[in-house]
Amino acid sequence: MLETSSSEPGIRQLTPTQLRLTLANSLPESASRTEKISTIEAGLRSLAGQSLRDAISGWVVDEIVPVKRLVPDAYENWRPPVREAMMFVVAHLSPARLAPKILEQLELPKNTSPEARLLRLIARVPGLQKLGQVIARNQHLRPALRDALARLENGIRDVKAEEIRKIIQRDLGERLQTYDVHVESKILSEASVSAVLRFTWRDPASGRRARGVFKVLKPHIPEYFAEDMDYLQGLAHHFADRHHTYGFPSRLIPDTFKKVRRLLRHEVNLRREQKALIEAGELYRNLRGVRVPRLIRPLCSSRITALTEERGIKVTNAAARSAPERRQRIADQLVEALVVFPLLSAEENVIFHGDPHAGNLLYDRRTGELAIIDWALRERLSRDQRRHLAVLFAMVGLRDRVGTRNEVLSLTQRKIRNSSARGRTIRDTVEHFLDDLPATSWPSMGDVMRLLERLAMTGVSFPASLIMLSKVMFTLDGILADIEGPNTRMGVAIVRHLAEQWISDRKAFRSPLVVSDWVTLQCSSLLYTTRLWMCWEQAILDRLLPDVVALTPSARGVTP
Repeated sequence: MLETSSSEPGIRQLTPTQLRLTLANSLPESASRTEKISTIEAGLRSLAGQSLRDAISGWVVDEIVPVKRLVPDAYENWRPPVREAMMFVVAHLSPARLAPKILEQLELPKNTSPEARLLRLIARVPGLQKLGQVIARNQHLRPALRDALARLENGIRDVKAEEIRKIIQRDLGERLQTYDVHVESKILSEASVSAVLRFTWRDPASGRRARGVFKVLKPHIPEYFAEDMDYLQGLAHHFADRHHTYGFPSRLIPDTFKKVRRLLRHEVNLRREQKALIEAGELYRNLRGVRVPRLIRPLCSSRITALTEERGIKVTNAAARSAPERRQRIADQLVEALVVFPLLSAEENVIFHGDPHAGNLLYDRRTGELAIIDWALRERLSRDQRRHLAVLFAMVGLRDRVGTRNEVLSLTQRKIRNSSARGRTIRDTVEHFLDDLPATSWPSMGDVMRLLERLAMTGVSFPASLIMLSKVMFTLDGILADIEGPNTRMGVAIVRHLAEQWISDRKAFRSPLVVSDWVTLQCSSLLYTTRLWMCWEQAILDRLLPDVVALTPSARGVTP
């Protein structure tokens, strides 16, 4: 056992390097790995266990995965809360889970990169894995860290195929013989809470053998899920009480942890995903070139989702091997399937994919079809929300400050008056945002989402579905940049798809807009040229005559 009970004050005073040496010297070289883990675990459970945890948490954030290196300078004000959050998790992770991680960090070579150490630290901790996946969407992270976190989408390896096969056998039992199911021996892929295995079965509808995949909840998830939900909830409460310390809006950090908690809860609910697959299949049934896996209901359970196997490769890999013309078609296909089609659906409450990273988008180069897989994370948008989003997109493009502000107010979670302090904050944020838009290009839907995110940073609340949609847009923006390059134009693609649908079949054209919206947009468009000219004028003056900028009408707040 670690000799800590008599040296509690001394433990707190150890530097990270001294702590590492103390821990390493306390473990007998002849002991087995299991014995070493038991020794560390006993130390964590001892009277001096809390002091040991405090010292270990400092070692983690200062030496193992130094926050100063992981968080870029552009987000320097986020370093303190990130450091505090990491220390909070170390302080609350159970001894049985923390002890093997400490030993693993001690045994890794000293030259192991912080990014690699971070991936090992959050293995089998689905709450942190999901948080890492959310953070990985940020385009401003250091490339090494972003690449490391991106591997969480398809690079997790913390379960054995035999464990997954046992769950399949236990849950399906005689159905495996009834449908003549043959399960492959190797894992196809892993995510934070599930693993995927291929199988073949005899489809009674056709009488032929067909290919499918089992998505199975990992065996450690039921054991660890409650603890992960608890520390995520604890983090939300912790930062809600201390928001004034960092100068962020009171709900900003707590809402991030609540979101990760919600996403994790949805991912472990396979019955929910099974219903989403059925609904998504109906939504995309008539859209050419797009497929959604079909649910194989007889082979499903609360821990297993059985679905048809979709052929294809990661969409970004497919685009990298294609000519420019095909890359453009793939990009258009993505915009139509993930943005235009759901937003223009005739459904009152339409479902949309909540996690469209490249690993969930498979492209079949032979058929040119796009398969959208993994519907564990999905959300809904009402017709009214889609209506205001569409008008907001147009108003931002038209540089209409009043129209943009009105649509933002219509999308907020709580009613806000124009004359209130929050209403004035929205007005100022909108004006500054529109002033910063390039005058030479039409804004993208990603730009609109950035406006909503900037407003959220000021404390404006939006429905959870809009928050998820903003993440979807940022994710899609990154994929389109990988496919088309940095000058991708999602906004132009959306407008083109709308125009094509309108011209090809006006009767079938689906739009959430009402007559008054079209009248409002037409009136706003009459002043578009004037607004654009003022933007160009301002840009020229900013560049050539900075000293007289204050003399222009737009600088004095005079806006058509």
